Amino acid sequence: MRPLYEATGPVVSVHLDTSREDQDADKRIELVWNGLRKELAGKGVDAATLDAVAAAVGGSPEIVGPQGESLYAAGGRLLAVHTLAAPPAANRAVVGPVADALETVLDRDRQLPHVVVALDRQGGDIDGYGVGAFDAARSRSFNGSTLHITRVKAGGPSKASYHRRTENVWDSNTAGVAEEIAQAVASVDAAVVFIGGDDKATAVLRDQPALSALDVTVVDISGGRGGEDALASLRKSVDEALAEASARAHDEAFQRYTAAAGTGTGISSIPAVTEALAEGRVETLLLSADRSGDPVKWSSSEDAKRVTSSAEALQSTAGDAFSMSAAALLLRAATFGDAGFTEIPDGHSASDGCAAALRY
Repeated sequence: MRPLYEATGPVVSVHLDTSREDQDADKRIELVWNGLRKELAGKGVDAATLDAVAAAVGGSPEIVGPQGESLYAAGGRLLAVHTLAAPPAANRAVVGPVADALETVLDRDRQLPHVVVALDRQGGDIDGYGVGAFDAARSRSFNGSTLHITRVKAGGPSKASYHRRTENVWDSNTAGVAEEIAQAVASVDAAVVFIGGDDKATAVLRDQPALSALDVTVVDISGGRGGEDALASLRKSVDEALAEASARAHDEAFQRYTAAAGTGTGISSIPAVTEALAEGRVETLLLSADRSGDPVKWSSSEDAKRVTSSAEALQSTAGDAFSMSAAALLLRAATFGDAGFTEIPDGHSASDGCAAALRY
């Protein structure tokens, strides 16, 4: 986010639903953008900046299904475009002295770097995805020996030998897949590995030293190799499993914050958090996604880490002070304070929907 905040304003921030689930998606996206464009023009945004956004609106047409898009522009040029894994809660366009990046940050926070494995007894397809990536950062296919990969049913003196050869081939194939998984995990710093495919091959894969040595969560999902239906099932399972993994990560992060609050290194409420941000003491900023009741706060271009309730409190020149929603300024302050971010999950609360885990 830092390059966005370094742009000179006014900065346009647009967040919209660009899902492509029917043939009318292009028309719907165009209508939504036209409405937001009129709204921005009514707020005084120049035509060149609006044209820069218009040229980029549209999401990722090659990706079927739910998605969203965040676009940022200023001074007649596009600053950044981010495809979101899920649509934003609402279509929204803002113009302000700095970028309002809440939807982008929430979307990135809900994602995890991960590896997807489509497995059968011949080998597997291994794809590694970084946060915010729709295309695999690393994609490999491993296909080992296909000789004697099915157990024989007939009897006879050689039956046991064939069974051993079958198991040896499975073991060899999955060993190769495990090595590819380890490399994919390292390439994207994956937090979780999703494996879909043949049950017996999956069981053998889990016993491979290269896989068991990884410090990641390994999750079995449905789908796998074997045609479009298997692939579609795999993709659906990955989406569902990622959502569950993200929810667990948020719960665990909030539990760590709760534990920190018990020792005095966890705080809540906007006044307490803004003070800690100004002092550079915030390790992780926590915000709830619902900022509908967000108050207006003040900051300046001189000190991005300082957020106050009034322009006077900034002790800055009047022309340098500006106001925006609290969430926009808190995220900016956290960025320049090198703090992390995590969403406060549903079912948990903090004063003002705002909290922080402190460095000390």
